[in-house]
Amino acid sequence: MDRPLVFELNTRCRLRELSDNADREITLATVPDAEFLRWKKFGFTHLWLMGIWTTGPKSRNAACERSDLRALAAEAFETSDDTWLGSSPYAIADYAVASSLGGLKGLRHFRKKLGEYGIGLLLDFVPNHVGPDHSWVESKPELFVQSAMEKPETFPVKTSNGTVWLARGRDPYFPAWDDTVQLDYRNQSPRNAMIEVLKSVANECDGVRCDMAMLVLNDVFDRTWHDFPPTAPIARSEFWPEAIAAVRKTRPTFQFIAEAYWNLEPRLQSLGFDFIYDKAFYDELVRRDSDALREHIKATDHSFNPVRFLENHDEPRIASLLSLEEHKAAAILLMNQPGMRLLHDGQLIGRKQRTPVQFERYWPEPPDPEITDFYQSLLCKKPKR
Repeated sequence: MDRPLVFELNTRCRLRELSDNADREITLATVPDAEFLRWKKFGFTHLWLMGIWTTGPKSRNAACERSDLRALAAEAFETSDDTWLGSSPYAIADYAVASSLGGLKGLRHFRKKLGEYGIGLLLDFVPNHVGPDHSWVESKPELFVQSAMEKPETFPVKTSNGTVWLARGRDPYFPAWDDTVQLDYRNQSPRNAMIEVLKSVANECDGVRCDMAMLVLNDVFDRTWHDFPPTAPIARSEFWPEAIAAVRKTRPTFQFIAEAYWNLEPRLQSLGFDFIYDKAFYDELVRRDSDALREHIKATDHSFNPVRFLENHDEPRIASLLSLEEHKAAAILLMNQPGMRLLHDGQLIGRKQRTPVQFERYWPEPPDPEITDFYQSLLCKKPKR
């Protein structure tokens, strides 16, 4: 499909909202038909279920210990407790569908229903790290970046050979994510383990959005972790061609989407990805720099297949950044772009408050009727006469 239209759904929050509205528990197995009809009516080719994998108590504790998240939750829900704070969906304890969302059986039912409406399913794959509750932390500590002595942004784990200090996952330009553990992609064993995980995920969907895909490129990884010597012979081939080939051996049309930055988009395209985030498109748009945006679009034409968006779970709400007329113009521009177009949960009703991924329900906010009407008009297919 040349120009997919993807809807990113905050799974935990939407199922909570549906449950509240229905006054009964709604899981992936019991999502009302009206939801599927709406997605079909809007013309979505794929639905990205963001945040379905199992997390654990250690990652939730990390979220609850963050004063910024607690302050945001208090502002949103007018309570001082942490009822609606959960783990980050990207601190994965197990690539099993969370039981609270309906488990694997619920996901398979949901995917079958999506297929009946001609919509594909996208899921998250997080190659760089796992959450602190993952069984590998205790059973296979050799899979992780580590040190024999304490270093900043590490934590101790007892092994048969004594205590080692495992590194938290990180982007080299920011502090470490304190609810993650860093896999060591210089070694072949973690690569093999994650390829098996990827193959299991691929059995349950039509494509994966690969979180921070550039972090596991060899040169990027080596620069990020040069202060932590590898503990096994170094694998010098790139991870992505091997991983993508392993899936496409049995799923030749499976879609790989890279979240990526730092002008590495063409390189990831060359390694086998189908679509790559185009963050520069977003940046120039929200800066209102039309000349730079025009030049960027022209410069990136044919260099990679872009994923373009006005917002996603990592970015501020577009309705909080642009006026109504600017928002409308930006949405029309987006819908006419080549490559993959991504729309985000809440964008279509004009939400202005970004819901942190650790929240288990949406930031309370009424829909904006003007933006809601606009997207209805923009997206809904007109019946043929």
